[in-house]
Amino acid sequence: MDILALQKRIQQLKREKNAVILAHNYQRPEIYDVADFIGDSLELAQQAAKTKAEVIVFCGVRFMAETAAILCPDKTVLLPDLSAGCSLAETINAKQLKQWQAEHPGSVTVMYVNTSAEVKALADYCCTSSNAVRVVQSIPADKEILFGPDMFLGAYVQRITGRTMHIWPGECHVHAGFRQEHLTKLKIVHPKAELILHPECGCVSQCLVMLNNKELDNAKILSTGGMMKEIKQSPNTEFIIGTETGIIERMKRTLPTKQYIPLKVDAVCKYMKMITLDKVLLALENNQHIINVPEGIRIRAKKSIDKMLKILPHP
Repeated sequence: MDILALQKRIQQLKREKNAVILAHNYQRPEIYDVADFIGDSLELAQQAAKTKAEVIVFCGVRFMAETAAILCPDKTVLLPDLSAGCSLAETINAKQLKQWQAEHPGSVTVMYVNTSAEVKALADYCCTSSNAVRVVQSIPADKEILFGPDMFLGAYVQRITGRTMHIWPGECHVHAGFRQEHLTKLKIVHPKAELILHPECGCVSQCLVMLNNKELDNAKILSTGGMMKEIKQSPNTEFIIGTETGIIERMKRTLPTKQYIPLKVDAVCKYMKMITLDKVLLALENNQHIINVPEGIRIRAKKSIDKMLKILPHP
């Protein structure tokens, strides 16, 4: 079956089964074409929480589908490929978090949304890259904070908030590969380009230092949702994009008159790209790969996610 036929059949099944397709910004272009909503982790969680559809097909990775299942116990949540995991989420498990918490009694635990349901269930707060700063700022100043699992996001939040935090040494296999030399080389070729960088990037701390020292201007640290807003409101017409390259397709579709240069051309998440039209179709046809979260874990995890959803993104 060719792409157009696949897409037509998927749209037909969506109507028949009262299904909605949620897709992350890093998904394939052909997935965009069948998606009802495209966004970052926070936006997708918000959409999942308010959808009236009976079936949610989550075109993303497992922790995202789990988040939807936690928020929507009355819905059927399908993940087209159960192998679509997350290298960052795998850097911490519930046993490790319990041990860390035991070493810091009385602390407040803030866990990034890129974690398993079991880890979220142990957290006091969940956060995304767009609201992590505000989440930490909402915690009383006298409280000790455990932040994880992304060490680069943690370092960024610590620098912005001025809070003393214990940071878990985890990283995303894509974002950890970004280096300052990638930026330095591109800035020579594109001196007027605006840099928009994801806070998970390995070079984010160096970029903040460069900004403070006036060695770098015209740069912002943003979530993928923030990046989409920035290209719309910025007067600049040329951007260096410091995140997974999949989002550039969405940027081109949104504002094709502007130019988008990947900070690293091979910054591709192999897990995100596991989702294909064929797999979406099979999930809908067979109602397969249902994501279930045990009720006890779901209830506890929902508390930390609900706190996340109440806190606005950092401007």
